[in-house]
Amino acid sequence: MTETPAEHREIELTVNGGTVRRRVPVRRLLVDFLRDDLGLTSTHAGCEQGICGACTVLVDGEPARSCITLAVQADGAEITTIEGLTPESGLSPLQRAFKDRHGLQCGFCTPGFVVTLSAADPADHPDEESIRELLAGNLCRCTGYQHIVEAVEQAWGR
Repeated sequence: MTETPAEHREIELTVNGGTVRRRVPVRRLLVDFLRDDLGLTSTHAGCEQGICGACTVLVDGEPARSCITLAVQADGAEITTIEGLTPESGLSPLQRAFKDRHGLQCGFCTPGFVVTLSAADPADHPDEESIRELLAGNLCRCTGYQHIVEAVEQAWGR
């Protein structure tokens, strides 16, 4: 089977601060591009419908579901994954708070939570209710959310 030009496209994007150029199938999902092509396996494909939030990455600084975004849609964008949010020296304050407050169990959903939270302004979420509302787009089947909320409060100095 021969490849037609419309089936693939050259894209260029910034991923975690580095420029990436690749030829990709036009129907390749961003989550598959990140995981399989770039080896950034902390971005997880959970529901594959944009509901659970495990695949959340930042696209130009805003949280986006990479399981319902095509890689070609990210052409020219700046993508940040959990790997790009993790300092070389260890854990970020938010990641440390998740560890300290037991805000994770299996860890599958954790990257999506941390990426979502990294784009949030703590001043816009002054109390537990507003933090829970912020987190409503990320599903966890293990923790019951209380420890996650406590981790956010710790990281945000509350």
